[in-house]
Amino acid sequence: MLDVKNINQYYGGSHILRDMSLQARLGQVTVLLGRNGVGKTTLLKSLMGLVPIKTGSIEFDGSPIQNDTPYERARAGIGFVPQGREIFARLTVEENLRMGLAYKSASTPVPAELYELFPVLRQMLGRRGGDLSGGQQQQLAIARALAAKPRLLVLDEPTEGIQPSIIKDIARVIRMLADRGDMAILLVEQYYDFAQELADDYLVMQRGEVVSRGLGKDMAANGVRQLVAI
Repeated sequence: MLDVKNINQYYGGSHILRDMSLQARLGQVTVLLGRNGVGKTTLLKSLMGLVPIKTGSIEFDGSPIQNDTPYERARAGIGFVPQGREIFARLTVEENLRMGLAYKSASTPVPAELYELFPVLRQMLGRRGGDLSGGQQQQLAIARALAAKPRLLVLDEPTEGIQPSIIKDIARVIRMLADRGDMAILLVEQYYDFAQELADDYLVMQRGEVVSRGLGKDMAANGVRQLVAI
C-alpha cells in the first residue's frame, strides 16, 4: 500500500533523512521506533506532503505521490494522526469528527463504526474537544482520521501522555483495524512494549537512517529494546 524508497531530507545543512526506505502492507502494522530527534516526525511530514523530499520516491497504492499536496494525499486514502493530537479545542467532538469528512459532501454522515471503536465519543458529542482528557482527545484524533475510511492510517506516537487504560483501548483498535485486512497501518512509537505488542514488521531509526528492520516477532531476539534505549 505504501512504498517509500531512498528518500532524503535536509534542514539547512543538516541531513535529516538518509536514504530512508520502508513499506506498509494491507492488513499489517508496520512500527517505526526511535528516540527523539532521529527524524521520525520529519519522515511522517514528508509522507504527508507537509515538507517536500529532496530525493527518492513515495508510492501509495502503486501511484507516485511525492509531488501531491497534503489534501490530495488525504483524498487518495491516507489518514494521519499527528503527534500531540491537534484536535480543534473550541469545536465539539461531533464537529471535530466532521472535520475528518471535510472534503466529502456536507450530507455525509459520521460513520457509526467510530462510536463502536471509541464508545466514549458517543457520550461526549456535544462537548468541546478542549474539555476532554488527553486520552479522550487521542481517541478523538484517531476517530477523526478514520472518518473518511482511509486505506493507510499513519499514527505519530499515539501513546504520548496517555493513561494506561486508554493505551490498551488504542492498541485493541489498531489491531482490530489491521486484522480486517483492508487497511495498512504505520505506527511511529517510542514506547517499546506497545510497539512490540502490535508490530507485524518493525524498523528502528537512528540519526535519520534505518539501523534494524525485521518481523515483529523477532524484536526481542534482535535486541530492539536496547537499540531504542541507547
